[in-house]
Amino acid sequence: MTRRRLTKRQRERIAQLQEERRKQLARKAEQALQSAESEEVREGRVISRHGQHLVVQSPSGQHHHCLFRQNLGEIVCGDRVLWQPVADDQGVVVSLLPRDTVLSRPDYSGRDKPLAANITQLVVVLAPRPPPTGYLTDQYLIAAELIGVNALITLNKADLLSPDEWQVFQESFSHYQNIGYPVISVSAKREHGLAPLLTQLKGQTSILVGQSGVGKSSLINALIPHREEAVGELSEASGLGRHTTSVATLHFLDNGAEIIDSPGVRSFRLGRIGIRELEKGFREFAPYLGKCRFSNCRHRNEPGCALIEAVEAGHIHPERLKNFLHMAEQMDKQR
Repeated sequence: MTRRRLTKRQRERIAQLQEERRKQLARKAEQALQSAESEEVREGRVISRHGQHLVVQSPSGQHHHCLFRQNLGEIVCGDRVLWQPVADDQGVVVSLLPRDTVLSRPDYSGRDKPLAANITQLVVVLAPRPPPTGYLTDQYLIAAELIGVNALITLNKADLLSPDEWQVFQESFSHYQNIGYPVISVSAKREHGLAPLLTQLKGQTSILVGQSGVGKSSLINALIPHREEAVGELSEASGLGRHTTSVATLHFLDNGAEIIDSPGVRSFRLGRIGIRELEKGFREFAPYLGKCRFSNCRHRNEPGCALIEAVEAGHIHPERLKNFLHMAEQMDKQR
């Protein structure tokens, strides 16, 4: 079903209602702080968010339903915070601790909106159908490079591929392994089909990204068999109600892995970046940046271009430079 497009007046009305609700919650948070018997501040980690409501986990593993002060900006799943108790298992977040990393996407006004914080790994999920493309994969890898996290390329639904098709996929994506990105195949339907992924997730705080239809939800459900029950119990315990389809949640696996399941990454896209940031997003370009004959080289057909020479020498895959040039062209059009 095609989503009905809202009129400008309807969008303004929705924005007004959301702002009014934010102000109400802000007043409620401040009132709760004023009536709190203790001024003790504790450290915690945001493991779930629904609207302006948070579930904060203490170091001992206890869950607390918290509101947060509006001047703190966007608080997201994975954030480390300081919070003040105001009642039994309830509190108000009063400070946001520094983030190691943050994954963002541009909202409809073009401003960056945080999706998840303190992640260490971006899992790029592909599937036989829709056919995987290096161009979209490169966009995700650029995001991983720019925020400073590991990236893992995962082919889901590997059971749908014949041996010949799997060989073609490996050949098409082998250059990613050559520049240091692990490439694995998984299948939730095969015995031990998730073993390669579980190995790569161990010790990491990961988030799954990929276009619609690649099976991110099925992977999450396979990795966390009782996911809906766990989210429901978490929501009920914190007083948020059962919002299992719209809550960003941090899950803990038995092998020490952590996965942030966020609905926001379903429409993840690379934000506005400059040409120099784009260059840094291609890790194998690093040895050649700044070595072109011209300081303003665009790496298209300029004489003495270090990147073009590296492609001709076999040090950079031609598809990667092609994708870079196309992205740079799109950036020029958006200015």
